[in-house]
Amino acid sequence: MSAADPRRPEQCERAEAEEGALLLPAPAAAGLDPDTHRLLKRHFLDEIADGTPAPYPTAVPRRRLMTVLAPAAGVCLLLVVVAAGLRALNTAAGNQAEPPASPAAVRLLGRIALGADAAPAGAVRDDQYAYVKVTGHATALDGDTGATEPTNESGELWTSVDGSGRTLTRDRGGDRWDDAPGPGSLSSPTYRFLEALPTEPDALLARIRRESDPQYGPAVDSTVGVDQGAFVTIGELLRSGTAPPVTAAALYRSAALIPGVITVRDAVDATGRHGVAVARAHNGERIEWIFDEKTLRLLGERTVLLEDGAWGEAGTVVESIAFTADGISDRAGETPPEGRPAG
Repeated sequence: MSAADPRRPEQCERAEAEEGALLLPAPAAAGLDPDTHRLLKRHFLDEIADGTPAPYPTAVPRRRLMTVLAPAAGVCLLLVVVAAGLRALNTAAGNQAEPPASPAAVRLLGRIALGADAAPAGAVRDDQYAYVKVTGHATALDGDTGATEPTNESGELWTSVDGSGRTLTRDRGGDRWDDAPGPGSLSSPTYRFLEALPTEPDALLARIRRESDPQYGPAVDSTVGVDQGAFVTIGELLRSGTAPPVTAAALYRSAALIPGVITVRDAVDATGRHGVAVARAHNGERIEWIFDEKTLRLLGERTVLLEDGAWGEAGTVVESIAFTADGISDRAGETPPEGRPAG
């Protein structure tokens, strides 16, 4: 432990134990786990990298969920080294306002990614549809009166695997058919698009940053910024449908590279299920991805206000969604027989 670190060894161990309470038991095998090794390797190789990202803006837009639906001492020392290395890299890149992802978030996302890697992929045909069913709510704000009211964001979505078929959204308003998404994109992903994304975390995050920049970058005077934009984009890709396991794993590992990512000990999805969350706070609100503590399956997402404002008081959940089923269907409008309950 460096002289600059005021914590005594027992304090370090206690802090590590508290973070470890968020996670599953550590693997039985000795040595570095794959995700810690990957992060150390990344820091070593990228330490000399030079970047010039845009200044970090200061606001996040409100979005509607159905809009997305439609188109020990030794261990402690290791974590201090990893965090310090990532902090140095982050500072060199110009993002001095944000610390790196917390050690607890890095470890949790690493274990979630390992679980995704272990999931069976199965054969998926081009003429099939990725299916997802959600329940949830958002908050609408009347610009004239300043009044807020909840909106129902529950529904089902069928998206063509190869993008050649039209997209079907089913909610309380009935069925709505949208144009075929085509090859797919970050904002309108298909199964094949997700399948073709890079699986190396650094390369994947670089692509997400590059392709998200026109939407969240300074060129469009966005107040979101590249880090929050990347976190939002990864969340949207994860919940857009049934992502191939290898892609989902890569997305989780990429999220662990984003500055400011943390964990939340207890979060509740729209159906009342409790879980542990991976989160990022920005401009007075926090986006949380909620996972089952035992299975580490993605349960849902919510946005919580951290400050009083036009949308409500601090602590208000202004958006919440729960995934209740997903799978691959032979035809749009049919619930897949292999569709599993989410969570």
